[in-house]
Amino acid sequence: MLPGVVPFPPEFAARYRAKGYWRDRSLRDEFAEVWTRFADRVALIDDARRYTYADIDRITDNLALNLLALGLKPLDRIVPTLPNVAEFVLLYFALQKLGCIPIAALVTHRYSEISQFVQIAQATTCVYPERHGDFAFGPVIKRIADENPCLKLRLVLGRPGSGEVSLTELIETPATLPKSRLGGIKLDPTDPCIFQLSGGTTGIPKLIPRTHNDYAYNSRTAAQVCEIGTESVLLLALPIAHNLPLACPGIQGFFFNGGMVVLSPTTKPEDVFPLVAKHRVTHLKVVPALLVRLINSPEVSRHDTSSVRFVQSGGQRLQPEVRLKTRELIPTAFVQENFGMSEGMLFFVRRDDPEDVRLATVGRPISPDDEVRLLGDDDNEVPFGAVGELCARGPYTLRGYYGAAEHNKKAFTSDGFYRSGDLMRQHPSGAYMVEGRKKDLINRGGEKISAEEIENLILQHPAVQNVACIAVPDPALGERMCACVIPHRGKSLTLDELVSFLAAKEIARFKLPERLAILSEFPLSTFGKVSKKTLLEIVSKQLATAR
Repeated sequence: MLPGVVPFPPEFAARYRAKGYWRDRSLRDEFAEVWTRFADRVALIDDARRYTYADIDRITDNLALNLLALGLKPLDRIVPTLPNVAEFVLLYFALQKLGCIPIAALVTHRYSEISQFVQIAQATTCVYPERHGDFAFGPVIKRIADENPCLKLRLVLGRPGSGEVSLTELIETPATLPKSRLGGIKLDPTDPCIFQLSGGTTGIPKLIPRTHNDYAYNSRTAAQVCEIGTESVLLLALPIAHNLPLACPGIQGFFFNGGMVVLSPTTKPEDVFPLVAKHRVTHLKVVPALLVRLINSPEVSRHDTSSVRFVQSGGQRLQPEVRLKTRELIPTAFVQENFGMSEGMLFFVRRDDPEDVRLATVGRPISPDDEVRLLGDDDNEVPFGAVGELCARGPYTLRGYYGAAEHNKKAFTSDGFYRSGDLMRQHPSGAYMVEGRKKDLINRGGEKISAEEIENLILQHPAVQNVACIAVPDPALGERMCACVIPHRGKSLTLDELVSFLAAKEIARFKLPERLAILSEFPLSTFGKVSKKTLLEIVSKQLATAR
């Protein structure tokens, strides 16, 4: 096993194998059957480019052999920062055939993040576009390579410069090595198949080792809950390296079941909805900020959305009002909230759940052997219905971050439960309700206010399209609440109007916002979540200017 990876304890691994969750097969071997079984079906669409399952198998064989000829070998760590293009998918499956470990970096990452990934993982290779927007990757990756002797290869999607190798040429140039070289590569299914990134909003994300065994199970099981079949069509506008678009069930889950994946280069409604109509998309993956944007766009009523069966939302709590409006605008769709983490544990609402469960909860875990504890500050389980920190353990939840022994002592209980930092309570049905983050509390003079609680209420105001509540420093009380609001087009809102609206909800007065910031859009983290850290910086500047 790769040094720095925390293994599952033997007794748990034995249980997961005995129950059939782990099949002790690498992703290479899992998908070998897929490429053959669905050979003639279209698997992937990227604009005018269409790839069948057989095409992907053939192309990734060739790419893997050319990468092997460049010196890549099993367990090499690779940092791809590619946008939503077919080359990402081809590279991902070629790396699986070699047993290399991609790091789920994003095209929005820059020197700080990429250099950290390279250093922590001792990556040998970076793969990147020539440009993304107005940013040129080449000089930055060259600087990182100069600073990190481990980084030997720079593969560019575009025109190669000095010292770079063209990814396109590696894909298109016939390999000189025989295909038998791939069959001779031995892969350990308990090794990582990918390093996902932790979703922290501060600092550099930590690396999450997802093993071949657990990641295949993750996708197969999520696909069942999302009712994926051969006629299912997934539209991906979210960054495809993320855990949700890649594996929950994502590309992996759709390919396991012979479905089709359509890539969208942007999240703009004017790009997304035409693709939905053209390809008869059945499944749409969103984060709440994106869904709010989509359903508030006039494009939603200009295109045929009748093929959509599932709108799968993750990343943050989806407000009931947003679900109801989505249902009104796309009546064929089941708005399926899921709560998940790149670290593993996934909760899904099911189509046959009662209405109150579908509107108020994130459902329940997807595996019979998912173990959930809600712990209080004293590390004891809270009573049923009380709020506690979600702590998770199971057949696809990590046992430790990569190379982070000291951090792991704080991030896990003594018996291996991952401390998520998310606050939850159980609905009377037994399903789970998200109550925010432990750190997403506003401490107003010792009174703790859940930002999410107030956000839920503010979203009911007819002038409000979206909201995020943040804590702003205060010399007297420590913190006060600021409501950051995106109003509906043509609507306005004052602080007095908002406070009056909330006061009518009969909540404690200390929970009322004491500042209001009107914005046209929210800054998002690289994980598609509202970046409250950046929001605070914006509001602080506004307050300083107003003084």
